[in-house]
Amino acid sequence: MNNEKHIASAFDRDLEAVQAMIMKMGGLVEDALLESSRALEERDVELAQRVRSADSAIDALEMQVNTEAARLIAIRAPTASDLRTVLTVMKIASGLERCGDHAKNLAKRTLVLSDMAPVGASAGSIRRLAKSVQLMLKDALDAYIRRDVAMAQEVRQRDQEIDQMYNALFREFLTHMMEDPRSISACMHLHFIAKNIERVGDHATGIAEQVIYLVTGDVPDEARPKLDTVSLPGAEG
Repeated sequence: MNNEKHIASAFDRDLEAVQAMIMKMGGLVEDALLESSRALEERDVELAQRVRSADSAIDALEMQVNTEAARLIAIRAPTASDLRTVLTVMKIASGLERCGDHAKNLAKRTLVLSDMAPVGASAGSIRRLAKSVQLMLKDALDAYIRRDVAMAQEVRQRDQEIDQMYNALFREFLTHMMEDPRSISACMHLHFIAKNIERVGDHATGIAEQVIYLVTGDVPDEARPKLDTVSLPGAEG
């Protein structure tokens, strides 16, 4: 019995270490999202470059999480419920890595847009979208740490608000392009940026769904509410 308790406590300690990596990774992704959108609004090329460079730290953390998670499975031989926790950690890390890629794409296009004329107040609108998505991601990770199903369900519902904001931006860009054909190139880049941020919202929703699965053992039955009905081809580049 004492040996079983020792193994269980060792597993818990190891899992806490991995979860700490997840939260650090989440913090880096949140910072990248906010900083890249700030770089766009302030046309700060140096900040955009720093966001691009910082993505390697997010990638390294995902690799570290996966390595530690694999070691946990091999060394600790977790029970079914503990194994579910480890697999959830790996899926969350994968989602966060993709979020980091989207923030990097935002920064990359910001560098291109710095040489183009601003398009109305679109940069400020994009920054507000990024802030909403960052809070959504933060709450999804908090729900994971707390094992809070109600909070995860609330995050899942908020994806609809993000879609509404994205759709409004899309219509704004179309209006600018029709009124001033010279803005088409910049609007295309801005749309790709908005789409990347909207995709971070999708990943935050995915993390919330992992929380629900982790706590209840069930994947949410009903389809997540989606209002993202407009997009241009190749909008995730």
